[in-house]
Amino acid sequence: MLYAIIAQDVENSLKNRLKARPDHLERLETLQNQGRLILAGPHPAIDSEDPGEEGFSGSLVVAEFDSLEDAKNWADADPYITAGVYQQVKVKPFKKVFPA
Repeated sequence: MLYAIIAQDVENSLKNRLKARPDHLERLETLQNQGRLILAGPHPAIDSEDPGEEGFSGSLVVAEFDSLEDAKNWADADPYITAGVYQQVKVKPFKKVFPA
């Protein structure tokens, strides 16, 4: 089943986010190589694809996991949590409707 992992950053997370980014991306690449990643990316803090020093306000990952518990365990092990980037992470079942 698909799960949405919706994370919200702490204020001024950019420095820690950039530091932990290679490890964060490595985990996403693993999901992608396994054919389980649907989409992933950050939420810019301003209305721009390149927010510069404004940074990001959070992230969204939609991926396939065997269970809600597995999705939560994967999310809990994210390097952004260890680095103090995320202040809150929600994991919810997700039903893809479009594109078909």
